[in-house]
Amino acid sequence: MAKWKLPPDGGHMERPDGVYYQTMNMTEINARLKKNDLIIVPVGSTECHGAAQPLGEDTFLVTRMAEQVALKMGCTVAEPVWYGSHPYPHLGMPGTVVVPEETFLANLRAIIAGFWNTGFRKQIFLNGHGQEEVIPLALHQWAKKYQVPCILISLHWPTVIHDFLKDKAHGGPFETPFQHADEAEASYSLALFPEFMKMELAVDNKPEGFLPAGHVDKGGEVYHSPIKGHEQVGLGGAEVLVYPEGVIGRPTLATAEKAKAGLDVLLDYMCKLVDDIMTRFPAGQLPPMDKVTMRDPKEVEALLKGPLNGGTHLYTISYPPVEKVPT
Repeated sequence: MAKWKLPPDGGHMERPDGVYYQTMNMTEINARLKKNDLIIVPVGSTECHGAAQPLGEDTFLVTRMAEQVALKMGCTVAEPVWYGSHPYPHLGMPGTVVVPEETFLANLRAIIAGFWNTGFRKQIFLNGHGQEEVIPLALHQWAKKYQVPCILISLHWPTVIHDFLKDKAHGGPFETPFQHADEAEASYSLALFPEFMKMELAVDNKPEGFLPAGHVDKGGEVYHSPIKGHEQVGLGGAEVLVYPEGVIGRPTLATAEKAKAGLDVLLDYMCKLVDDIMTRFPAGQLPPMDKVTMRDPKEVEALLKGPLNGGTHLYTISYPPVEKVPT
């Protein structure tokens, strides 16, 4: 595919251009569903990213990525999930809003249900924050509860381009290893939303851990170390105590140019993913019922028709779309 325009011409969350679900009316939604019934749900966080970078950095990364893909592929983007799950070391950092896992999962399940009931039954959750181990749980919990045809994907963008996020010692473009609010993350932000970046205010620090390098992975799990960053507690310090600057690394080294090759590959892959899904399952088509669920076919057919087309709504199976909390 052609190279992408980076940085893009601003964001689209309040533009009346048919990118975002919430900016469209039902006439437009119904017309969109006949052409493309795939929706991208950006999932980010509200989190301290130091003196120079916005607290919505994780979210803006995935909204700007999703917007570019939607403009090219004709799919739809949901307004983002602004508040996310966080690992223990983030707890207590001013600026960071930590949502409990059970609340975060319940929110995602409700989002899946609402979009499915509307007709967007192909959903890609584009993750921009350290919660890649949590989001898939919501997808499987929802699927186990409703057992209806769907396509649900959790896409953690650093996984797609891990080699492009590494430091030069490991074949990547950066001087320092990928961590948090650092050279790498700030470079991608400069390439996608420079208007929110105040790099003249950036402050560096030195990452540290309690074990020698090689055991625990760093940001985005791009080094494939034996222990992922979120698979341990106690092998590094709490952010509020060890990294009061709100960064882990050297954001002062960031440049947009360092991110452009990785973004080209990432956006191309996302377009391929959307295209492959829509080619295999055009608008209105889903994986075959008899291969993905043992729910009564008549019931599933009624749900697929929907409540305004002679069928039933999803919530006739269950509401709310959450797990019951034992009393």
